Amino acid sequence: MELAYYSEYAVRLVNSEQPDRGTDALTSVEAARELFGPGTQSAARVVEADVARLRAVRTRLRGVFEAADEGDQVRAVDLLNQLMLEFPVSPQISGHDHLDADGRPDWHMHLADHAANATAGYSATACMGLAFQLTTLGADRLGICEAVPCRNAYVDTSTNRSRRYCSDRCATRANVAAYRARKRLESERSARSGLTQDAAHEAQEATPASER
Repeated sequence: MELAYYSEYAVRLVNSEQPDRGTDALTSVEAARELFGPGTQSAARVVEADVARLRAVRTRLRGVFEAADEGDQVRAVDLLNQLMLEFPVSPQISGHDHLDADGRPDWHMHLADHAANATAGYSATACMGLAFQLTTLGADRLGICEAVPCRNAYVDTSTNRSRRYCSDRCATRANVAAYRARKRLESERSARSGLTQDAAHEAQEATPASER
């Protein structure tokens, strides 16, 4: 499993809550297990206490994305470093069960889970994945969706650093809203222009012919 993939753990956890909408999907053991993936060994370790633990880590991870989105890269890195110190990883080389096209082991880095509890394991994985993306792509690739009231987190992996929304759905919604706003503005300007022309015409009509 590539390290870049692990950043999705961070995104998934942060987006389990939408503060501006007042919604929170992380309210039960079952919901916490969904973050790990149904049926996985790590998910089976989740207990009631992990719900509160994961929510606390979620708040701190959102702080990383928000700092990066606001252009404060130093703060984003500091916040992420603090998390990684608290939740260290155990990297291992894996691949003996996966062969490449030539029949040789497809060696790759894997994050082994030897954490004391499910939250620690999930957090270590999420933070390491996010750190990999940050150092590979740049801190400015961590963003918060511009669509209001979405505000979901995302990692911009586009080639031209153009991503502004967490999904195509939010991008479409924002584009439609912007289009409607432009149309309203054009309509208001046209109406004001019409009123101005009418007023000028009325003034001209009221002026005696000898003064024109």
